[in-house]
Amino acid sequence: MANLKEVIQNIPHEPGIYKYFDKEGTIIYVGKAKNLRKRVSSYFTKSHNNGKTRVLVSKIANIEIIIVANETEALLLENSLIKQHQPRYNMMLKDDKSFPLIRVTNERFPRIFAMRNPKYDGSQFYGPYTSAKSMYIILDLIKSIYPLRNCNYNLSEENIEAGKFKACLEYQIGNCNAPCIGKETEEAYMASIRNVKNILRGNFSSVKNHLKENMLLAAEELKFEEADKYKRRMELLEMFRNRSTVVSHTITNVDVFSAVVDGNRAFVNFIKVVNGMVIQAKSVEYKLKMNESMEEVLAQAIPEFRQKYKSDAKEIIVPLPLDMLNDVKQTVPKAGDKKKLLDLSVRNALLYKKQKLDQYEKLNPGARVDRLMDKMKQDLRLTEEPRHIECFDNSNLQGTNPVSACVVFKDGKPSKKDYRHFNIKTVIGPNDFDSMKEVVHRRYTRLVREERPLPQLIVIDGGKGQLSSVVETLKEINLYGQIAVVGIAKRLEEIYYPEDSLPMYIDKTSETLKVIQHMRDEAHRFGITHHRNQRSKGLTRTELSAIDGIGPKTAQALLSRFKSVKKIKNLSLDDLTRELGPSKAQLIYDYFHKKD
Repeated sequence: MANLKEVIQNIPHEPGIYKYFDKEGTIIYVGKAKNLRKRVSSYFTKSHNNGKTRVLVSKIANIEIIIVANETEALLLENSLIKQHQPRYNMMLKDDKSFPLIRVTNERFPRIFAMRNPKYDGSQFYGPYTSAKSMYIILDLIKSIYPLRNCNYNLSEENIEAGKFKACLEYQIGNCNAPCIGKETEEAYMASIRNVKNILRGNFSSVKNHLKENMLLAAEELKFEEADKYKRRMELLEMFRNRSTVVSHTITNVDVFSAVVDGNRAFVNFIKVVNGMVIQAKSVEYKLKMNESMEEVLAQAIPEFRQKYKSDAKEIIVPLPLDMLNDVKQTVPKAGDKKKLLDLSVRNALLYKKQKLDQYEKLNPGARVDRLMDKMKQDLRLTEEPRHIECFDNSNLQGTNPVSACVVFKDGKPSKKDYRHFNIKTVIGPNDFDSMKEVVHRRYTRLVREERPLPQLIVIDGGKGQLSSVVETLKEINLYGQIAVVGIAKRLEEIYYPEDSLPMYIDKTSETLKVIQHMRDEAHRFGITHHRNQRSKGLTRTELSAIDGIGPKTAQALLSRFKSVKKIKNLSLDDLTRELGPSKAQLIYDYFHKKD
C-alpha cells in the first residue's frame, strides 16, 4: 500500500483513464475520471460499503494512467479499453457504434444529419458524441447559420435544369435556399459546407468572426433583434467544445509513437488506433548506452512495439522523419486530429518519465542529486559538477547602507548556515561594480587564507558589467580559471559567460534554470533583509544613544513618545523620572543641561 500511495502522489489533476492491475499483472479494472488524482485516491482514503469495491481495492498491486484532453475523451477511451481487456470488475459498456455521429454525405449539395451506424460510402463522419444533446445543439447551430437542404432529392445538374423539382416549405420559412430550383449555386452551397466542416472540426474562429461582423452590422443599422440573434449564435458556438479528438472516423488504423530523451534514459510512448478507436496505450523506458538520439531510440523501439502488439498498421505517426520501415507510411503531422494524437502521446511519455524518475529518486535519494548535477554541468557547459555554488547580490537605497549578500547552495539546495552578508567598506555611493569587486575579493581571499573549499561555480545577479567586475577580481587573486562564473540578467533570464558578448538562453522549464533562479531570489531576499536591519539600526542611532547608560530601546521608546530629541531636551527632571525612573532620567537631564 505504501508504494501505491507514492504512485498516487505523482498522478496529475487531469482527465484520463486509470487501470488497476493485480499482482500477476492482469488488468482488473479500468475507469475514467475528470480529475485522476482525486478519483484514484478516493479508492484508498474512503471506507467502501460495497463489498465488491473492497475486494477490488485489496487486489490492486499497480496503477497505470493515460491522460487525455477532456472528460469526453476519457469516456470514449474507457469504452474501447474495457471492450479490449474485459476486466473482471468492470461491467461491459455499450458498443461504440451506439454513440451518435454527424454525417456529411458524399453527393452534390451534401446533406448533414445525425446517425448512429456509419455507412462508409465516401461520406465524412464527425464524432462520436457522448452527449446527443450537445450534438443536436451543434446541428441546430449549423442550421441557423447556414440554411442547407434536408431533402433526399438527386440534385444533379440535369435534373435541376430540367425543372423536376419545386421549392418546398423549408424554402418558404427560410431553412433552405432552394438549390433544387437553382436559387443557390453549387459554389455558394459548398462554401457553406466548408464552414460547417470547420465548425465540426472545432475551427470556430472564421465562423465566429463572420457572426461578429453580422452582429455589429445589424447593431449599426439599429436591427437589435437580429443583432441579438447573432450574439446568441456566438454564445452557442462558444459552448460547443466537447468534440472528441481521441476517436476520429477519418483516422482508421495507425500507430502513434513519441519519445522523450533525458540523459542516459529515454521514455517511449505507443498508442494503437484501430478503426478510429484508441485500443492500446503503453509507455516504456530504455537505458541509453551511447547517448543515442531520439531518432535512434524510435528506430529501435517502433519495430519492437509493432511486433509485440502484432500491429500491421500501414501508417505510423511520429514526431520526426525516420529512415526505416519502407513499407509503412510515415506521417509527421503539423496540425489536425493526427497532431492531437501525437501531442497526446508526448504528454503520456512526459508523465511516464516523471513517474519513473520520482520512483527512482525516492528509492535512492542521491540519484536525484546526481542527475541534477549532471544536468547542470551539461546545461551550463561546465568542466565539473557544480556541487558547491555561491551567488552574490548587492542592495542599497539611494546609496545608503550598501550591503551585499552571498548565498550558498550545496547539491542544488540552500545551505543556510553558510550564508554570509557583507557591509560595504571601501565604496562610497551606489556603485554595484565596485561593491561586487570588494565582496568577491573579501570572500575568496578569506576562503584561501583559511584553506576552506572553493565553489565550483559563482553566480552573479547581473549582466555583463557585474560579471566583468567579478572576473577582474578573480584575476587579481589568481583564482580565475579555477572557479567557473556566470551572470544572470533579470529581464529575459539570460546567462552571461566571461569573454562572451552573447548570452545563452536555458529552457524555461529546465531544472538548471530553476536552481539558478532560486539562488538569485535567495540572495536578493537575504540581502534585502540585512539591508533593512542596517537601515533600522541607523534610524535609531540618535543623540540619545550617545549618552552613557542609555541604550537603543530606551532611546526608541522616548522618540516614540515625544517624537523629537528637541522635545525630550526641554523636559523637566520630574517628567523624565515619570517616564524612565530616577537613574536614567538623571543621566539624560544632566547630559542635555551640562551641554547648555
